[in-house]
Amino acid sequence: MNVKVKISERAGASFPVRRMNFDFDHVPEYWMHGSAGLTHFMTALSALFPAGEKFFIDSVRAVRQHPAIKDNAELQKEISAFIGQEAMHTHEHVGFNASAQRYGHDVETMDHYTDQVIQTTRKVMAKLLKPVGISQEMVDLTATTALEHFTATIATQLLSNAHIQELMTDETMKNMWMWHAIEENEHKAVAYDVFEAVFGNGLKAYALRTSSLVISMATLAVVQSYFLARLLKQDNQLNLESLKSIYTYAYSPSKGVITGMGREMLMYFKPGFHPNAHDTHGLLTVWKAKLGLE
Repeated sequence: MNVKVKISERAGASFPVRRMNFDFDHVPEYWMHGSAGLTHFMTALSALFPAGEKFFIDSVRAVRQHPAIKDNAELQKEISAFIGQEAMHTHEHVGFNASAQRYGHDVETMDHYTDQVIQTTRKVMAKLLKPVGISQEMVDLTATTALEHFTATIATQLLSNAHIQELMTDETMKNMWMWHAIEENEHKAVAYDVFEAVFGNGLKAYALRTSSLVISMATLAVVQSYFLARLLKQDNQLNLESLKSIYTYAYSPSKGVITGMGREMLMYFKPGFHPNAHDTHGLLTVWKAKLGLE
């Protein structure tokens, strides 16, 4: 892999924090199979990550000293590693987004818009749910568990869908996305374990986490679709060819990255759901070997 990797102190966590340093200076404008539509689809997704992952970190940090978990040494180590990985994801996506910005694609505005959507939505939901005893911290952490399930699920698709991998023809970008996908699966249970430890797994918690998934996915779909349309329009690529390639890549029944997520996403609605119930250890072992990661 064309990047130097440094492993920071694991401090006893079950997964490491890898310090990456991808070089985006030579990434082509349409790095995904030379397709404007496919590249902009992934850029629209990447535009969500810096503000989104900061929100994940803040949500977990806000309850880290809760009496239910502050003395849980094992979970505290997992939280530290989770924060480290998410911070690194933010750093690398900021780097890629800046490279897209240099081609004239206004990702910076989308990053600001993502933060506005997150902050507005979380505050509105907390205000609406306050009468039934749900705090801002509970709203934030529940949204994080829902969105972490989404990121772990799309990560599984990236790591297992050969059609998607074939379309990622730029080595730097393919390695960046696959590294990110590996780590999303490595830490997929941390926010959920914090949520269960702090707020339990009763009917109230179940109702909140499942409704949060629906709201989060609807919001994400609207925002990412808006970003995609904006990128295509600004680039004069909002045409049938681009839309057809996006449909095949994302939504076709046999190959689509989004449609392929359906079964795993629905697992979240099982009353006894836990992220680790979907075992991806074998998949991660294969890809860590391919990328030369520990």
